[in-house]
Amino acid sequence: MVSANRFVSHRAAARDRVAASIGRLKVSALPVLQCGLAAGIAWFVATEIVGHEHPFFAPIAAVVSLGLSLGARTRRSVELVCGVTVGIGVGDLLISVIGNGAWQIALVVMLAMGTAVLIGSGPIFSMQAGTSAVLVATLLPPGDAAGVERMVDALIGGIVGIVVVAIVPTHPVRRSRRDAASIVATAADVLRLLADGLIANDRKPIEKALRKARATQPAIDSLRSNLSGGMEISRISPLYWGSRARLARLIATADPLDNAMRNIRVLSRRSLSLVLDDEILDPRLVDQVEKLSQGLEVMRRMILAEPGEQPDQAEVARMLRTVSSGMKPELVEDAGISATVVFAQLRSVIVDLLQVAGLERISAIATLPPTVPRPAYRPEV
Repeated sequence: MVSANRFVSHRAAARDRVAASIGRLKVSALPVLQCGLAAGIAWFVATEIVGHEHPFFAPIAAVVSLGLSLGARTRRSVELVCGVTVGIGVGDLLISVIGNGAWQIALVVMLAMGTAVLIGSGPIFSMQAGTSAVLVATLLPPGDAAGVERMVDALIGGIVGIVVVAIVPTHPVRRSRRDAASIVATAADVLRLLADGLIANDRKPIEKALRKARATQPAIDSLRSNLSGGMEISRISPLYWGSRARLARLIATADPLDNAMRNIRVLSRRSLSLVLDDEILDPRLVDQVEKLSQGLEVMRRMILAEPGEQPDQAEVARMLRTVSSGMKPELVEDAGISATVVFAQLRSVIVDLLQVAGLERISAIATLPPTVPRPAYRPEV
């Protein structure tokens, strides 16, 4: 019986790994296609149009400048070309004076990479400067035309990479929307688990919620990377110039979403402390947690909705305002420290999410009932 259960468990784990692998391939399919096309086109341009006999670096430059990451592709192309130029220039100049050898290679690489670091901070810049200097110091005779050809090949590869991005672009908004919706869905799940744990005074759902909340940082980093790449695509590709306004609105949600998840992590930790310390919690505060979770589900659908579809930001803001208006100080009268922190963190999360729904921070704060006689911002309620 034990071996049968173990077999079933292994099969389930294997299916999960296969599903994860297929998911990664689907996500990277278009960048892989772009890299392949760019490599082939760069080789064709360098051999058939420019006339280089072995332009191996043209397709390499195209692939390096694109990569599988959608962010900062233009910058990678510029860094690559500049790095090759600096490396060959420094290497050619020094090797012609000091000759070849182990210490000469060490000196040339250090000077080339140091020069690159002084000029710019990009990692590709300094790496290409170092590798190009090694090439000059070991394979290319000083003053040889092959060094210039390598610079031209790097330029060809970088330009071809940018052209391929413009002609065969990824959708600048779609990936970012999926990332943002995934983060919001996780936040909703976390709040549901917290509510379950607080109602039952059970640590297990809260511990699960805390693990889920802590695991969101890669998704947030992916969101920022895809937003950066999407903005770059919307500038390069005429096909998506019309997406800039929508992308800008999505970019405005990145910081509030990040802040909301950070506050939810603190909320989860303090909820766990509350249960472990067996503090008394007003059931109405748990109701607010549940209502906020429901509001997050509507927000998830808002993020995935096409322009003109429902729900929109106004509907989400209305739901969140309803939750906000119920966050009154009376919910934590005579409460312990953990309950008070849960109350405060929940208010902070609401402010962050209202900003995702389109409100300015001051307006979001003003939706909350005051907790002091003279609040910094005049409350709406």
